[in-house]
Amino acid sequence: MSRDDILIEITPQVLMKAYACGIFPMAESADDPALHWIEPQNRGVLPLDAVHIPTRLKRTLRTTHLTVRIDTDYDGVIDGCAGSREGRDSTWINSRIRALYRELFKLGHCHTVEVWNGDRLVGGLYGVALDGAFFGESMFSYERDASKIALVYLAARLIHGGFRLLDTQFVTEHLKQFGTIEIDRTAFHRRLEQALGHSGDFGRLPLDTAPDDIIQIVEAASRRA
Repeated sequence: MSRDDILIEITPQVLMKAYACGIFPMAESADDPALHWIEPQNRGVLPLDAVHIPTRLKRTLRTTHLTVRIDTDYDGVIDGCAGSREGRDSTWINSRIRALYRELFKLGHCHTVEVWNGDRLVGGLYGVALDGAFFGESMFSYERDASKIALVYLAARLIHGGFRLLDTQFVTEHLKQFGTIEIDRTAFHRRLEQALGHSGDFGRLPLDTAPDDIIQIVEAASRRA
């Protein structure tokens, strides 16, 4: 982990090069103007050929009134991810993070998966796409299962789009239930190098893909493995 010089400009291009090297930025807090460059010794990865959808969540996906949108509300997703929640009063998303990823969003590298209850954003996630790798940054949920729904829809989109790597950065209990594993830095760099040699298409999956088809895409990838 290293701290950047506040005076050094970090451009979207620099940020993408950092991702290609397996490094990502975080701030100490929302009020800290500096960024820390992070490269964990152990990395969280959700293998796209081994994503597990819990049985109860499958029922929820098929019956929920919640809907999923892609790339329609960057600021809303960032606000949700930066908000305080149980067990966490502060956030690592500062103004520089917001601005940098907004630029990546405009360039088509940062993406959001959003879960809506009518006209209200109730959950979602965002991350960065680079070649065949997707780097998950953060997720949030205001209603039960909203972030879980977003993650399953993300996995289906990445599988259908030909991605090879879903980096979760760290492993949490929330992510473990979907099959997230922890690998060491060397193993992660091998997977990253392989993923960067392929081209992923985040927009390939139709926006109106039905929940049953989302489940089928994820489970078919596991059966092929």
